[in-house]
Amino acid sequence: MIPEEVKKKIDRLTDEINYHNYRYYMLDNPVISDFEFDKLVKELQSLEKKYPRFVREDSPSRRVGGAVSEKFGQVKHGAPMLSLENGYSREEVIEFDKKIKRFLGLKEGEKIEYECELKFDGLAIELVYKNGIFTQGSTRGDGITGEDVTANLKTINTIPLKLQKPVPYIEIRGEVLMTKKSFRELNAERLKEGLALFANPRNAASGSIRQLDPSITARRNLIMYAYGVGKLTDAGDVKTQHELMEMLKSLGINVNKEIKTVKDIEGAVKFFEDEEKNRESLPVEIDGVVIKVNDLKLQERLGEISKSPRWAIAYKFFPKQEVTSIEDIEVSVGRTGILTPVAHLKPARIGGVIVKRATLHNQDEIDKKGVNIGDSVLVERSGDVIPEVVKVMSKGPHKNPFRLPSKCPCCGSEVVIDGAFHRCMNELSCPCQIKGELVHFASKRAMDIEGLGEKIVERLVDLGLIKNIADIYYLKKGDLRDLEGFGEKSEENLFKSIEKSKNISYDRFIYALGIRHVGEFVASLLARYFGDIEGIERADIGDLTSKFGIGEEIAKSIFNFFKLNSNAEVIKRLFRAGVSPYKTQAKAGGAALGGESFIFTGSLENFTRDEAETIVKEKGGTVEKTVKKSLGYVVAGKDPGSKYEKAKKMGLKIIDEDEFKKIINYKSS
Repeated sequence: MIPEEVKKKIDRLTDEINYHNYRYYMLDNPVISDFEFDKLVKELQSLEKKYPRFVREDSPSRRVGGAVSEKFGQVKHGAPMLSLENGYSREEVIEFDKKIKRFLGLKEGEKIEYECELKFDGLAIELVYKNGIFTQGSTRGDGITGEDVTANLKTINTIPLKLQKPVPYIEIRGEVLMTKKSFRELNAERLKEGLALFANPRNAASGSIRQLDPSITARRNLIMYAYGVGKLTDAGDVKTQHELMEMLKSLGINVNKEIKTVKDIEGAVKFFEDEEKNRESLPVEIDGVVIKVNDLKLQERLGEISKSPRWAIAYKFFPKQEVTSIEDIEVSVGRTGILTPVAHLKPARIGGVIVKRATLHNQDEIDKKGVNIGDSVLVERSGDVIPEVVKVMSKGPHKNPFRLPSKCPCCGSEVVIDGAFHRCMNELSCPCQIKGELVHFASKRAMDIEGLGEKIVERLVDLGLIKNIADIYYLKKGDLRDLEGFGEKSEENLFKSIEKSKNISYDRFIYALGIRHVGEFVASLLARYFGDIEGIERADIGDLTSKFGIGEEIAKSIFNFFKLNSNAEVIKRLFRAGVSPYKTQAKAGGAALGGESFIFTGSLENFTRDEAETIVKEKGGTVEKTVKKSLGYVVAGKDPGSKYEKAKKMGLKIIDEDEFKKIINYKSS
């Protein structure tokens, strides 16, 4: 291919890929598949590698991050990037409207049209385009001078490298954000790696933009929304703020959809109230709304006050974060036996509500954050979710982190470490777990005791008639007749169902016991290889893993369950009451997956990760822990992680849970 043809092809591919990026990221309306798009990108990258002199400034390949910078240069803004006056009440916003009218010499009854936008909680930046090409990007800095972060901003897909129209010169102001989902994923990764957590998405976005290595920024999934302009050569017929935002959209600049023009300040207040209700459902954090005089000529007349424009105000929500202190830490036991530490706080107003408690999640989080009683902490509240301790601001008298107890605070049984959690394994008798255990035990796919649903269980436990699952079989006629809705006939039907459940297969009986990590499939394996409860009780962790290749986590859970005397005693009482499971002859698993390799990412609906991996091993397949070219299948569940993205890039075979079930010939009972 001669150089002139190469240049034309690179130009065509660059324009084509930029167009598809625009449709995907700006319009949310792609017209080609991801596979076709990736083919175009690979073709362009191949040509650019061979002919680097033809690489354009707006090439999509420049988004992946360039050379590592030692420091950021300084950029003077063409026009100052002003901050906004803040208001936290309706009264302050109404007064803002009155001040404007007084300044313009308007009568109090006259109305001013406002344009209302979301106030994003991110990092303010400026983008400079010359002849339609993105040439420089900077942070707000002190409003006069910012940091040159051009290379990092080029990695953000919602910032076009080339405008849809070749405007001679324009400075676009916007906000760089990290979505709530990306923020949670980033902090989860940092928690695993033992790194300091970001306090909120704004800090995460700010830290990501200030990375000296642009490739790190590229991995952070940042987005940008524009909210205005600095200098520009020609605004055309644009007369209002709303028209200005429409013009930016026509250039291919990302502008949030939640923009509204209202007739007066009351309309602006209504916009604020509506967005406050919608706040938690948005994919990004907002901390209020911005109210701007819509008429650009009026904006010009109103001018500035010190460092803020007279024509705009930020009407802000009450802050979602506040610093307070931990007065005590209480440990509660949930229905699945997990010990959850909850901080009792010195009361603080967060998000307009007095907050007195906040979750500490688990011991790992306590250790990572170094939390203990007496510490000064940053607390966050989002909607109706229980508030969370984000980080320690200053240490109290205890220098070491708080430790969860080794005995269950509910029943006094030994606590075991189960992955990230501390758990009471006394599933069958712990008062804090018994209601959930009873409902599971009586469920259709377990013992199938019809009539023993959640509401009945609640009442039986609250009245003290049932304290563990064995007590079901020791109920006597007449015990239930005082319960609301229970007559002689309904009591008789329940007792018939209880009696019928005594004769059930061993795999369903094992599943009904509610052993952590033991679903129906693993229960069937236990029944097949050990025959009965006595066989499982005699097995150690090595026996459990060697017999049919179950993961060590499942094996530990089974071993700990049967090691607990209280669980063994409940099972004996079940047998003494006449529960008599029968053995079934299961078909051999065979080697249906012989030679096939799998990796799992994301959460599955029908299996735990260990169960899915056990099935593969049982059928002769292998399970890998890392993504590599030799992999046969990548099974992607809900919210797949980095393995999924890597597998996509490598072109591996990715299947969902339904396809996996077909491969293993899974049939739900």
